[in-house]
Amino acid sequence: MSNGNTVLPSVATIGQPSRAARVPARRLRQGLVAATLMIGDAAAALAAGCLASLALHGLPATPGMLLGILLLGPLPCPVIAVLAVFAALGLYAGDGPSPPERLRLRALGLTLFAAGCLLVSGSVTAVLLGAVALVTGLLLVLGFYGEWAAQRILVRAGLWGAPTVIVGADSAGRALADALLAHPELGLRPIGFVLDRSQDPGLRTERLPVLDSLDGAGLSAAEVAVFSSCADLVRHDGLRVGALPDMRVVLAQQIQDLQAMWLQVRPLGGAVGIEIRRELYRTRNLMLKRVLDVTAAGLGLVLVAPLILLLAGLIWLADPGSPFYAQVRVGRNGRPIRVLKLRTMYRDADEKLRDHLDADPEARAEWQRFFKLAQDPRILPRVGHFIRRSSLDELPQLWNVLRGDMSLVGPRPFPSYHLDSFGPAFRRLRTSVPPGLTGLWQVSARSDGDLAVQESQDTYYIRNWSLWLDLYILLATVPAVLGAKGAR
Repeated sequence: MSNGNTVLPSVATIGQPSRAARVPARRLRQGLVAATLMIGDAAAALAAGCLASLALHGLPATPGMLLGILLLGPLPCPVIAVLAVFAALGLYAGDGPSPPERLRLRALGLTLFAAGCLLVSGSVTAVLLGAVALVTGLLLVLGFYGEWAAQRILVRAGLWGAPTVIVGADSAGRALADALLAHPELGLRPIGFVLDRSQDPGLRTERLPVLDSLDGAGLSAAEVAVFSSCADLVRHDGLRVGALPDMRVVLAQQIQDLQAMWLQVRPLGGAVGIEIRRELYRTRNLMLKRVLDVTAAGLGLVLVAPLILLLAGLIWLADPGSPFYAQVRVGRNGRPIRVLKLRTMYRDADEKLRDHLDADPEARAEWQRFFKLAQDPRILPRVGHFIRRSSLDELPQLWNVLRGDMSLVGPRPFPSYHLDSFGPAFRRLRTSVPPGLTGLWQVSARSDGDLAVQESQDTYYIRNWSLWLDLYILLATVPAVLGAKGAR
């Protein structure tokens, strides 16, 4: 592949590989992807079975029993058999679906596996039910992180995502390419643009090469063709599809504020109807979200209370005074809420910030863009930086979740000066839902995202909410926090 400023000649002039030559390369990539994902799931299954057996039965008496635990686990069916269920649900393809949908399919597969174990056992006992619940719960969590690690290995190796050409190099096509390049987890890996017949064949692009025109044959490596508009698809329907029957076609239509996940498509005669649901505003979903918040926040507070007390002691040693503070933020429907945090700054932080911004114009510009500073003079040395980078200062907000001020997942509660930097429409949208302890912005961009990124991520979350998206964000928060990517 040439650089992004070159138009490659048609492969008709340089020797186009036949379809028979393309298929083995495609199958090799797909086989490597499937094998890597299966290795991750196999490791998670063995670990889950072993941990569950140890929790239920203790240490084995002999090495042979230990081997049996590793291979079989505590259930009537070998734990490793869950891989066959995952394969049947399509989890070992390297080109989708989206991460929350993969999590839903994983949960569905574990439900089917659990049902199979209960059927095979013949008799259902409380011990068996406990073992099934423990193993499937461990498999859901460990399998998620195993897939997360395997996916990143595949992304680095250039194997994750179906090689994709984008039809049309106009502004919509380029924006789509940028989005897919920024989010490889979506499963489509752009390799170049294919020009519309109306576009200049000498067109130059910055990040991807122009491979060929639709009338040419220069699409040897592509598995997917993405059309960035309905008009392009209608105009060229049948031209490339007939020439390349093994290439899948995807239509990407940019519609402002339209949800992108969990869409219901309805045939309406000669038209296609898309049912738009605002799930986060439904009363039953808000009630279910609240039940899960109270349950998880209550258990979480009990578990992390010793850690909070330890960190509070370290803060007091660094700067005597209360280790906790409450900051007024904007909650649901614009109601002010007092958000609890561990103090990571000096008690005279406001004065230090004001003096720093007055003396440093570059710092002032950075503050006006991000409302954060890479070199913040307010932060306590050592302990303050550690707590902020690990996001442990947010742990007391579990009490806010328990009180009903916040939810576990949602747009982060902003101070009024931060929220006022957005337009009125987005402010209304953002305050129409409960703020969260963590959110989509935190697991993707974290503090590296400017106001435009924050608005985009929060809008996406509100428009596409589901319990699976919440669970995905909660699980993805752990590696985001451990990696401290973008944290300040």
